[in-house]
Amino acid sequence: MEILRVENLCKRYGKDSTLVEALKNVSFKVEKGEFVAIVGPSGSGKSTLLHILGGVDKPTSGHVYVEGTDVFSLNENNLAIFRRRQVGLIYQFYNLIPILNVKENISLPVLLDGKEPDEKYLQELIETLGLENRVNHLPNELSGGQQQRVSIGRALIYHPSLLLADEPTGNLDSKSSHEIMELLEISNKRYGQTIIMITHDENLAMHADRIITIEDGKIIRDEKVK
Repeated sequence: MEILRVENLCKRYGKDSTLVEALKNVSFKVEKGEFVAIVGPSGSGKSTLLHILGGVDKPTSGHVYVEGTDVFSLNENNLAIFRRRQVGLIYQFYNLIPILNVKENISLPVLLDGKEPDEKYLQELIETLGLENRVNHLPNELSGGQQQRVSIGRALIYHPSLLLADEPTGNLDSKSSHEIMELLEISNKRYGQTIIMITHDENLAMHADRIITIEDGKIIRDEKVK
């Protein structure tokens, strides 16, 4: 079942002599439950693509459909709701709220909607992430790997349509990187979570079901690896 469709996506910055084409007519589809890695050198357009998929940036032209909805046909209010409820974002530098503890940071997207999280699912997430002894700790009391675990929990709390990970292990040592990749695989297999991960590390990309390679704003290769 198709969950994401990208059609002729273009992104340009500047104009005339300063014009930069970050994305050039990018098109692809992702099935529900797929784990897709997007790889490419620095400046290839992969992070720009991820930010557009998450509704954080807007394309110059083209369309992004998530579960049949044309994302950029939404007004600003509905686009904000889309970002909060249907997209889970994992950043390289965690982006946790420093005055909130682990449980509050994970619950934040639900709390922002004026709702209470499903306690059973929240507890299951906390245990899966290995954070049951850290629920009342603030981000500055956690290791980098633990902070990234919290950001994964926050990304999963709403059962999002898409989990988007931007270099999720880029700020971690090799042991923590391995643990984070295991957690992403668990979320993909146990919860059927659709994942799109940006990485420059081809070894990490091999954890995915499929690798899309981008160079100079274009897809040059799209291949199944499992």
